Amino acid sequence: MALLRRLYGDLKLQINESKSAVARVWDRKFLGFSLWVSAGKTIRVRVAEKALNAMKQRVRWMTRRVGGRSLEQVIGDLRPYLLGWKAYFRLAETPKIFRELDEWIRHRLRAIQLKQWKRGRTVFRELTSRGVGPELARRIAANTRRWWKNSAIGLHIAIPNRWFTERGLPSLGA
Repeated sequence: MALLRRLYGDLKLQINESKSAVARVWDRKFLGFSLWVSAGKTIRVRVAEKALNAMKQRVRWMTRRVGGRSLEQVIGDLRPYLLGWKAYFRLAETPKIFRELDEWIRHRLRAIQLKQWKRGRTVFRELTSRGVGPELARRIAANTRRWWKNSAIGLHIAIPNRWFTERGLPSLGA
């Protein structure tokens, strides 16, 4: 680092000490990407942890369960952000991360739908009309205020992945 300071000092350039470092390449991130060594000692590109956390925070804000918006409106708001994020990080070689993000986003959207149905009777009626068995629908309807937990139990039957695709939700994994 001292050598770099001297070289850039001769060129009348300043080094931003908070952003610059001399370190191993897999210990640093660059423009939201970081590198990792996979099996066979191959170096691969992934999304940096900080960029992933920022994306999750933004999606949490966009998919909050308050705001009086329909699920289609939430998907419409989410679509341009996810398309841009997917285009930017298309070089990352971590398909498992993208699949897990897809699952997490759909889980959040199912929780929104469950909250919008509000009452147990409505939840039971909607679930049974969408193909969920009466016993499972009754169990979910009995705990209507546990949106996050219930959205993981049987809502994937009532609101399958295909339903999200038809409404324009982009998949990060494909």
